[in-house]
Amino acid sequence: MVEKIKAQWFSNIKGDVLAGIVVALALIPEAIAFSIIAGVDPMVGLYASFTMAVIIAFAGGRPGMISAATGAMALLMGPLVREHGLDYLFAATILTGVIQILFGVFKVAKLMKFIPRAVMIGFVNALAILIFMAQVPHFLGISTMTYVFVGITLLIVYLVPRFFTAIPAPLIAIIALSVVAIYSDVNVRTVGDLGAITQTLPAFFIPNVPFTFETLAIIFPFSIALAIVGLLESLLTASIVDDMTGTGSNKNREARGQGIANIVTGFFGGMAGCAMIGQSVINVKSGGRGRLSTFIAGAFLMFLIIVLGELVVQIPMPVLVGIMIMVSVGTFDWSSFNYLRKAPKSDAVVMLVTVGIVVATHDLSKGVIAGVILSAIFFVAKISTMKVTQREENNQISFNVEGQLFFASVDGFVDAFDFTIENKEVVIDFATAHVWDDSAVGAIDKVVMKYGENENQVSIKNLNASSKKLVDKLAVFKDPNAKLSA
Repeated sequence: MVEKIKAQWFSNIKGDVLAGIVVALALIPEAIAFSIIAGVDPMVGLYASFTMAVIIAFAGGRPGMISAATGAMALLMGPLVREHGLDYLFAATILTGVIQILFGVFKVAKLMKFIPRAVMIGFVNALAILIFMAQVPHFLGISTMTYVFVGITLLIVYLVPRFFTAIPAPLIAIIALSVVAIYSDVNVRTVGDLGAITQTLPAFFIPNVPFTFETLAIIFPFSIALAIVGLLESLLTASIVDDMTGTGSNKNREARGQGIANIVTGFFGGMAGCAMIGQSVINVKSGGRGRLSTFIAGAFLMFLIIVLGELVVQIPMPVLVGIMIMVSVGTFDWSSFNYLRKAPKSDAVVMLVTVGIVVATHDLSKGVIAGVILSAIFFVAKISTMKVTQREENNQISFNVEGQLFFASVDGFVDAFDFTIENKEVVIDFATAHVWDDSAVGAIDKVVMKYGENENQVSIKNLNASSKKLVDKLAVFKDPNAKLSA
């Protein structure tokens, strides 16, 4: 236990501290922007980012992953704030946490295995596109110096690591260009232009809402949506960070940790949050690997607000834009162009549909759900083709069935038989087939019945163990001459 704590918290102190500082600086404009999307005060997003990061550092299942206020969650909570007010948002955030803990207890992370690789690639690419698109309003058509600052930032973050790695390049860019902006009269926007920052700590309070079923009816639909979207983003982000770092993580613990963090956040005046792939990528690329980096990100964020608030609002937005552009470029899976050329057409379509829906709706959950459903449809179509071959010997006619017999393939199964046969011994051989459901058994019944009507003697042979068990349990075999054998 002691060794595990040491490995997750203190095995990379310098890298985690410096990476956490970079993440904290990049969190501020994001949290303010997401607060605006949700229709709340900027401090609601900043408090959420502080509490989410600090709590998840202890309770999460993926060391080095950053959780805070996010855009996808902000989009969902906007209608609740407009119709019912801020206190209902805090109540919904607390309920979101409770639901997520229950998901973790019931091991919802097992559902991750149902997300195909094509959907994962689409998710990552769509997220990279959204990260880039979110930066466009902050640098396009503002001023010439904005372009200059973005360009210099990109040069620093890409070139400096080739010669100097002791301090993360994004941190160097933020400090150096902030000093230039503060001590020169350049025409660039700053963090303060996004919204006002109040230099106060969050305080514990209970949301001022009636404790009634009516309140539950109002917040529950929002909470269940927030819980699902939050966990979906968090678990997908955890998988991506797993791949980036070559390490594993406890997805069910992550689900419970997200729930605990959201409960605490709701009681401290924050909006519901989840894992952030952009900030997590910044953390990993800046050298963050352990829980300490996540804790530092949250703690230093609050330090910036309380102690250095007057300086923070002067940080040039083009610098943070440049860093997020670097994140979007690094997040995009450039090998997916080759994947589109080599992968089966169905997988390529799934990836493109996932990307298209996410980019069009700005909702990661809709794209992922659509991708999973489309993959399932393609899979069902692929395995629903049945092959039935006929062979005749003396007075016996044998049908060899090949494939998966289930609801989607029963029509092809029934249509493959010749029902004009009369007064024969008919053998239906399932040695290379599997019977999956009630629809399949119903189709077998139908075939047996039709042959029985023409005075044929029907035998069902070579069912595997699970298929035979299902047929024994559900089959009717209306033909009294029909036999079932192993």
